[in-house]
Amino acid sequence: MPSLLHFSHLPGLWGPGLAAALFYGAVAALVLLGVRDVLFLYEENRCSMTYMYEYPEYLKIKLPKKISRRFPAYELYLYGEGNYAEENKNLILTGIPVLFLPGNAGSYKQVRSLGSIALRKAEDIDFKYHFNFFTVSFNEELVALYGGSLQRQTRFVHECIKVILKLYKDQEFAPSSVAIVGHSMGGLVARALPTLKNFKPEFINLLITQATPHVAPVMPLDKYLTDFYTAVNNHWILKAQDVRNLTTLSVAGGFRDYQVRSGLAFLPRLSQHSRALFVVSSAVPRTWASTDHLSIVWCKELILATIRAFFDLIDETTKQITEDPKMRMLVLNHHFVRHPAKFFEEDPETLTELKGTLIWMKIKSSKWTYTVYNESDGKYFMFPLSNHRNTYSHVHCQNSMLVRKYLLSIVTLKLQEYPSLSDLVVYVPAINGNKFTLDCEFFKEDSRMVQLPVTHLFSFGRYNALLLQNLKTAFVVPSFTEISAKLHIAQPENDSTVAVLNIYSSSDCQYEVTIKTSFSQVLGQVIRFHGVSLPVYVVSNILLAYGGQISALISTGHCSDFVPALTRAAKPYKVDPFVNVVKFLLGFNWFKDIWNVLFLPELDAVLLNKQDMWFPLVSLILFLFGTGIAYWGGILFSSSLRLLSSLWLSLTRPSGLPKDSKLMTPRRAFMAILLVFVSCTTCGAFAILIIYLHYIPLRIQTSLFTFMGHNTVYFLFTMSPETASPTTNTAIDNVVNSLKIHITIINLLTWIVLLCLPSLIYWFKNLRYNIRLDPDPCRTMAIILVSTLGILMNSSTTKVKSSKLSKIAAQLPLPLSVAVVAFGPMHLYRVPYFVICSLLLHVLCCIV
Repeated sequence: MPSLLHFSHLPGLWGPGLAAALFYGAVAALVLLGVRDVLFLYEENRCSMTYMYEYPEYLKIKLPKKISRRFPAYELYLYGEGNYAEENKNLILTGIPVLFLPGNAGSYKQVRSLGSIALRKAEDIDFKYHFNFFTVSFNEELVALYGGSLQRQTRFVHECIKVILKLYKDQEFAPSSVAIVGHSMGGLVARALPTLKNFKPEFINLLITQATPHVAPVMPLDKYLTDFYTAVNNHWILKAQDVRNLTTLSVAGGFRDYQVRSGLAFLPRLSQHSRALFVVSSAVPRTWASTDHLSIVWCKELILATIRAFFDLIDETTKQITEDPKMRMLVLNHHFVRHPAKFFEEDPETLTELKGTLIWMKIKSSKWTYTVYNESDGKYFMFPLSNHRNTYSHVHCQNSMLVRKYLLSIVTLKLQEYPSLSDLVVYVPAINGNKFTLDCEFFKEDSRMVQLPVTHLFSFGRYNALLLQNLKTAFVVPSFTEISAKLHIAQPENDSTVAVLNIYSSSDCQYEVTIKTSFSQVLGQVIRFHGVSLPVYVVSNILLAYGGQISALISTGHCSDFVPALTRAAKPYKVDPFVNVVKFLLGFNWFKDIWNVLFLPELDAVLLNKQDMWFPLVSLILFLFGTGIAYWGGILFSSSLRLLSSLWLSLTRPSGLPKDSKLMTPRRAFMAILLVFVSCTTCGAFAILIIYLHYIPLRIQTSLFTFMGHNTVYFLFTMSPETASPTTNTAIDNVVNSLKIHITIINLLTWIVLLCLPSLIYWFKNLRYNIRLDPDPCRTMAIILVSTLGILMNSSTTKVKSSKLSKIAAQLPLPLSVAVVAFGPMHLYRVPYFVICSLLLHVLCCIV
């Protein structure tokens, strides 16, 4: 009875060097450490849940048949609860329309937090004003993974806005615009509305986006997604007049949102525009909490701020959201940026009369503390500023009356900014049995500021600054406190500002402050900003190993194993310098003109630099990370193939030769034609998955046969190379060489399948609406790949060694590896095409 194939006879395949294993093991550990920081090391959820007081109801709005036929998977709803929902069943609406747009895989029911709190607020003011919250169902489409439906969603929202406005046409205060709240990709769809030909800019005047990636897609998986982003962002920049009356607020979730990092929610070009605002939820007054990607739609503290802003935006004359852009920005700044702990006032009084017969006390000292336990009457404390202007630069006051989770009511004034101010008056109200502490101090800024360097490989000479203020506090400071400070966006090249940490400490205690760089959090930032690009660098490394295997096959007649080939060939100096040199040359107009004449796309490193995400070592770090992932992925893949081979042998017990060793057989040709038909009529990614699943077991089978006569299967399975004849050894060499090269090819195909998988998931999820994915980002790729693999799956290394194109096939993976890094990080969908180029040349080597 023949035994199983002994892989111990093939020492190069499963015995990587110890030094390489340790090095790449350390690299892989660094990647895991960075991933751990992104996914697990963030603050706890401090948001309160939003609850409905009555059962939420969603009234489906009947759309015109023309719209329903064009968009069969989409629907429009009106949110309601209890009596309010019952009253609106006839769609006789008198409120202010707000449209909620869900994001990637989002539900239309996510509107309930906004709708319910707005309803409670309207009840509090006896429905003097109220809002009608509409919501759209996008069938929970995965638009972050497939961009082909983004344009369709945009057109549907346009139709919905027209339908909503028609519902109010007979009302006394009929609105002419709709406010929009967009979560995630829903915010991007809202921003795409002005790009439509027939869209009227006056249809929307207020847009609030929640965790929307405005700058670039989180994962640029297909051309339709990146083209959509380019069209939207270019329109907002080049045709700003179309959005001049639109006020935009973008709210990011902070570090808890690991799906959309806050930097992507930033509107860099619009930040200088007077009608755009960007905030992080952890910096929103009275919220002070980071939100994850889903909790941002129900975080009670943030929703309250949003609803307060909505009601303050109402124009009492029109009973709709004000048409004054300046007013809208004042309200949004009040609730999301400054919030002086009082209600919004359009024209606050600059002069306030201090009334009453309260006690007045004049304070001349520069440092003063007042503590009271029970005070029935209020008091005024007056600080003359003339005595302090020449000596001090700032005055600081804080009290313990509004303590909430260790947050004090604090005011710091720079005296230079108030030259006409003669006195500072602090009012202390009556205290009913509560302890109240007030601290005030005049200080000089220079004496309280300490600038400390942060020395680290990734700091590049940048500094953090400390602003120390010795003041008594109303709470006990823990013996040890650690504060993490991480940037949401990279510091621009021409920005010399430093991070400032304000410490409010007690004057009768001693503190030691240490600033250090956390290596694990630095790795986390690298993964947070560039983790999406890791597949690019993994494929680049595999291509280098692939070229090294073919080179070894030509020069020595033996194909290297994947892991040793990767260790020898995957060197950063083969790829990284070329990308950096091209990036440098693109700074010169003459080289840029040549680049444009050749119709080459913009270098991704240049795009990253424009987003302030590029620094000199980033490509090197990512390349090493990619090598580590490819190294251990190769070991895991080879081990899996070994296990599958053993199972196949134990189940089938082969005892003969394959029936046909030709490159193309009628059966395989029929299979290829069938899969091309599947690509054109259903989904290209589906055809790619089928050919991939067909390729693996076929290679397991054919790689374990020899291509020579008589019963060599027994020699292969039972004899060692030392006891086999020369003819048998040659047959074994050919089988082993083919097995090694096909392991690398399957490794490359695995990454192609993974990059195509999102569109396959989208197609399968929407199969009930349409059997054909249209548009299909993988259709062309599938047709080429199916035809290529139909020939490649039965190829052997003997034909490659004797081919006239073998030297070109050995050299091509290197420039392709460079091209992957140059054009793939921000356009992941390009990566499979570079792999296909190398596979096509491999096929030609088998023919020519």
